Amino acid sequence: MAAARIPREKLTATAWALLFTGLLALLIVIGSRNLAHFDAALVGYTFSTLFAAFGITYRYAMWLQRPPTRLYWRRGWAVFLTPRFLGTNVAAFLRRLFLEFAANRFIFRRGRLRGGAHLLIMWGCLLAAAITFPLVWGWIHFKTVPGALDTYRTYVFGFPVQEFHVDSLFGFLIFHGLVWSSFLVIAGVMIAFRRRMIDHAAVSVQQFGQDILPLVMLFAISVTGLMLTASYTWMKGYAYDFLAILHAITVIFTLLYLPFGKLFHIFQRPAQLGVSFYKDAGARGEQAHCRRCGRPFAPAAMIRDLQIVERQLGFSYEMAGASGASHYQEVCPRCRRSLYGLAQGALWSGTASGAAPAGDA
Repeated sequence: MAAARIPREKLTATAWALLFTGLLALLIVIGSRNLAHFDAALVGYTFSTLFAAFGITYRYAMWLQRPPTRLYWRRGWAVFLTPRFLGTNVAAFLRRLFLEFAANRFIFRRGRLRGGAHLLIMWGCLLAAAITFPLVWGWIHFKTVPGALDTYRTYVFGFPVQEFHVDSLFGFLIFHGLVWSSFLVIAGVMIAFRRRMIDHAAVSVQQFGQDILPLVMLFAISVTGLMLTASYTWMKGYAYDFLAILHAITVIFTLLYLPFGKLFHIFQRPAQLGVSFYKDAGARGEQAHCRRCGRPFAPAAMIRDLQIVERQLGFSYEMAGASGASHYQEVCPRCRRSLYGLAQGALWSGTASGAAPAGDA
């Protein structure tokens, strides 16, 4: 019996995943100076990040190969790189990057508490990632300055960058960076849990694996990290080994979960910027007019692309009738509702008069 043939899109996604994972492994070796600054005690974190890199890249590549995503991805880049609008697009990109992502305006539109929770969790996670991953991979390490044991020197990719006193404000902020990120995440998670307990609309549609589990994992990482700090700061290292293992389990489990759960939207969401430029181009360009009422209702380029995607997905909405349209997408939403009502009326009239409905004769 012949072996089952692996679909082409899976082979492509696997190739991209292997490429990115291999590149990250190479950067870890180079950035840690051939593993000279790599902490062997953190090898579990490293392998979990490599697995996460493979899974995230694989899923992202599969997502980009879907007909709708592939088309909008290509159209978005084509519109953004149009020489005539490149300067305007770059300015719009920076503005949207700050307002929509850094400031989370798209979430605040849905509610202040919801926006606040998302903002706290996002920046807490970004701060933690910016600190943790370079340290785990050996890209950043600290050494005491010879002859000055109370002064640290920061090395980035093996190059000395900055010196600071261990008791300085800068040192306090740097060495407690994960503490500040934990506070942000815990506050955001508490607000998110409150919403999920009192918002009946959210409660009715939430799922444990998609809505509750990610918050539980982020909360567990933050709390166990704070417990580690409390152990070596105030408790003379009491239960430190157990807490270190518990914290490692929560972090590694979350990294392994990244490609499969709701947290994958962290990597999908930036693609929305390309869609926004596609919409801008559509608003500037030719508009499609309804074949029934003659009113403009959407950009013509978007209607054409929608028809292409529907055909690629195996949907056929070609039509011919009194509306004068050759495709269902050439009719505006208002006229679609009218046609639906007229069709129902015609069927009802035919049934009431004793005539057989169309298709039953």
